[in-house]
Formats: sequence, structure tokens, C-alpha cells
Amino acid sequence: MKAAVVREFGQPLVIEERPDPEPGPGQVRVRVEACGLCHTDIHAAHGDWPVKPTPPFVPGHEGVGLVEKLGEGVTHLAVGQRVAVPWLGRACGRCEHCLSGWETLCESQINTGYGCDGGYAEKMLAWADFAQAVPEGVSAVDAAPLTCAGVTTYKALKVADVRPAQLVAISGVGGLGHLAVQYAKIAGATVAAIDVTDEKLALARELGADIIIDARTQDVGAELKRHGGAHVALALAVSPAAFEAVNSGLRRGGKLVMVALPAHGTIQLPIFDTVLNGTSVIGSIVGTRQDLAEVFQLHAAGRTKVIQETRPLTAVNESIDEVLRGQVKARIVFDLGTGG
Repeated sequence: MKAAVVREFGQPLVIEERPDPEPGPGQVRVRVEACGLCHTDIHAAHGDWPVKPTPPFVPGHEGVGLVEKLGEGVTHLAVGQRVAVPWLGRACGRCEHCLSGWETLCESQINTGYGCDGGYAEKMLAWADFAQAVPEGVSAVDAAPLTCAGVTTYKALKVADVRPAQLVAISGVGGLGHLAVQYAKIAGATVAAIDVTDEKLALARELGADIIIDARTQDVGAELKRHGGAHVALALAVSPAAFEAVNSGLRRGGKLVMVALPAHGTIQLPIFDTVLNGTSVIGSIVGTRQDLAEVFQLHAAGRTKVIQETRPLTAVNESIDEVLRGQVKARIVFDLGTGG
């Protein structure tokens, strides 16, 4: 099989031939049809974060494909069934986090494309209990971004307990943000979309954003306060300055939900204002299997639209450069279903 491999941090990925992986007990082999390019994959390939993957490895945690082979003991999936393989590749299922519906906080979890090989390959392994069935009518190229970008922003809005008529600020309208706008609208919120490119601001408007804020020319905090202040602000832009800007636009009792993970990210948090205004800072990490099932259900019902553009896997390095230059409207998806 063909795979895109990180052999050294910060270096171009290498396209190489590898043997087909064999599923162990509780695993399945998936013939990958599509895999999204998430900024997390770039951080993994560059070794940006304190906990690093171990090269050589195959990135990709938005892999979608058809089950090709069942490992011992797998009975709830069938050969030929379409599944998604998310960031949460496996959790222990026994700790307090797993047992209380917070499996994404499991300290024994294994992350796809980070702690095990991911979806930048023609075939990959998945733990069957964490491979999410994709509903009929949801294409592989749409399902791929929903597997991370979708479930991550959907969960962040749930964590923030967004309610109808609240003002929700979406900082960063890209792969995650364009879906966050839609989920916030589904929840009945008024949406303020913030970005620094004309194309992404126009996209936010097309997807239903009520307020458009150009962070290049407008004071983000002042604009949000002009509309009463945000009840919830989702920080999706990979920039500590963007976190601080949107935090300054919270109303009293508002919540800043941190989602993006800049390589070297810290922010200055004003203690006086935070205490007196009763604001909250919350971290939100991806979503559970149930969250992803709900994301797929919404898409199958026609409630969301995925903005994606496909590339062959052989264009992986050029695609990463496009993302880093901010030239991608929303999400790049590697199309492997046609031999890409």
C-alpha cells in the first residue's frame, strides 16, 4: 500500500510503499477512501507539541473508508461497511472519564495519526469499538472533515451550553470554523464570525453568520461589545493574539472556549476583569463517539454543508504549504478512493 510518512520532524513527508497492515484482536483494516488534512497533522509532522509522536509514523485522524478485514472478536462491523476513524483511536473504557461520558479525557487513550498510524495511507487499522459507522448518503469526502473539524466544534458548543438567542463568536472561519458557524445556527444562536481573509468572511456570511468582523481592520473586542458582548466565544484561530482579542469581547458571565492549539500558545488573562465579570475559560478537546454519531446524523439530514476541496495523497506536502499560507478556504481532503 502507499502511505505518506513522517520520517523526520519538520521535513517533507515521504510517499512510500508499505505492507498491508494486519488487524489484531478487536481491530479492523480499513481501505481508506478519504482523509482530511487537519492543522493537528501539521503540528504532528513538525513535532510542535510537548508530547510528540515517534517517527516514522503516518499522520491523519480524519480517515474514512470501507472495512476490508475483521480482526478476531469483531462482530458489530461488517466487511464493506463505511466507517470513520477519528482522533480518539482508543480509550481504556474503565477509568472515571470513560465511565462518565468523557472518554476524550482518558489518560490511556491512543490517538490516530499520533500514537498509531493514521489515514494518510491507502489502508489503515482501527480499533473496531472506536470506528464510527458512517450513515448512508454521507460521502467519504464529506465524512472526513466531520470526523474531526465537525465533531470538535460541535462538542465545543455543547461544552459551552449554547442556547437560542445567545451571541456566539467564532474566531477563525476555516476547516473548523465554517462548521462551527452552522452548528451555532442550528442551536439558535446569533453568530459573529471573525477572520482576516475576505474569502473566509464571505463564506461565513454564506453559511448564515449574522455579524462579520474583519480582524485586520476592526477591534474584535469592541465590535462584540457593541452587540452586547459574546455569551460564548470559540477560539479556533491558531494565534494566541486571536484568543486574547475574542476574550476581550465577552459579556459578563461569558465563556471563552479554547479549541485551537498554537505551537507555542500562552495568553495574558486579566485577573481583575475575569473575576469581576464572572467570565470562564474552558478547554474543549474533540468529541466522543456519541458526539460524532450526532454530527453524522445532522449531516445525513441535510442540516450541514461541508466545504472541502480534494487532492491526491501525492500532493500532501504542497497541501500542507497551502494550509500554512492560509490559502485554503475550508478543508483539504485527500481522495484515495480513485487511487489518489
